[in-house]
Amino acid sequence: MENIFTMEIFWGLATIIFIDLVLAGDNALVIGMAARNLPKEHQKKVILWGTVGAIAIRALSTIIIVWLLKVPALMIIGGILLLWIAYKLIIDEKKHDIDAPSNFMAAVRTIIIADGIMGIDNVIAVAGVAEGNLPLIAVGILITIPIIIWGSTAFIRLVERYPILIYLGGGILAWTAGSMIAGDPLIVSRYTVSQEIEWLFNLLMVIITLYAARIKKRASLE
Repeated sequence: MENIFTMEIFWGLATIIFIDLVLAGDNALVIGMAARNLPKEHQKKVILWGTVGAIAIRALSTIIIVWLLKVPALMIIGGILLLWIAYKLIIDEKKHDIDAPSNFMAAVRTIIIADGIMGIDNVIAVAGVAEGNLPLIAVGILITIPIIIWGSTAFIRLVERYPILIYLGGGILAWTAGSMIAGDPLIVSRYTVSQEIEWLFNLLMVIITLYAARIKKRASLE
């Protein structure tokens, strides 16, 4: 029987967890904002059902994206998009304009829609890390539930204390983007990409992304 508990699987799972921690902070904020106008006794129920609905949408979106990434050139596009997500994460350009309905179902609907839109970065990143491994994706999505509900706000405080974690998260996203680009069927069918070349390319993506974000942050402070 094939051993599923390999270092590659553990590394992929650890990467997914870290990505969810880094990227789920915004989602936790959205959930809190959408539920803020409801009575206290209803807020927990709204957060629970809104999160369940958001996770269901995210699971379906991830499966669709995994399937789409098999189409030549789409992994290149996804990798480029993930590089942009990594860059935006580091320079911290976030805008939130979330309605806060006073109706239970309206609040749940707001959470599901807003999280579905904002969660596209998580979906692309997880799909890229998992490389089509559906069990790994399923475990990653299940882990996302407690992370969004309980772990995100704690991680936000940790990031405020140790900003280097954001750079680490951006670097992981950039590395994943490099792997997606190098592993696209269009590239693989035309060129022989050794593991060493892929690692060098991934490292180059990390360096370029971190450097560009660093320059942008410095310019914004001047």
